[in-house]
Amino acid sequence: MSVSDSVELSASSAAFSPDNPAPVIEPPRARTKRTPRSTRTNFELYGWLFMRLSGIVLVVLVLGHLLIQLVLDGGVTKVGFAFVAGRWASPFWQFWDLAMLWLAMLHGGNGLRTVINDYAEQPNTRLWLKTLLFTAVAFTIVLGSLVIFTFDPNIR
Repeated sequence: MSVSDSVELSASSAAFSPDNPAPVIEPPRARTKRTPRSTRTNFELYGWLFMRLSGIVLVVLVLGHLLIQLVLDGGVTKVGFAFVAGRWASPFWQFWDLAMLWLAMLHGGNGLRTVINDYAEQPNTRLWLKTLLFTAVAFTIVLGSLVIFTFDPNIR
């Protein structure tokens, strides 16, 4: 780099020096000294990793589901009570649908939890939104699992 290629400082950056440092901007909702060390975990890292892995598995499950149900089995017109009863008679299809249900609900719930953390500014609002989200996800998982495992094709 030659002398003619020197970088010019703007007026805002020229005002800072070792004697006059730039102000430190803390990350939003940063942990403080009052936060106990025992609550500091890698939960967000595990949540991030879960989103990536569950997304990959969900793509395989959903594309496989669409390929088998819509392309290889004759399309939507064939789907009815008897079709579902025949599918869910096999533990393989019960597991396939259960895996899709659980992964989709946990994946979507974790994504919405992240959105709530990012955009709900008041702690009380965040608490109630996450409580509502957890309740909806848990209710859907329990109800869906009950339907898959207690489905009776001989209903009269």
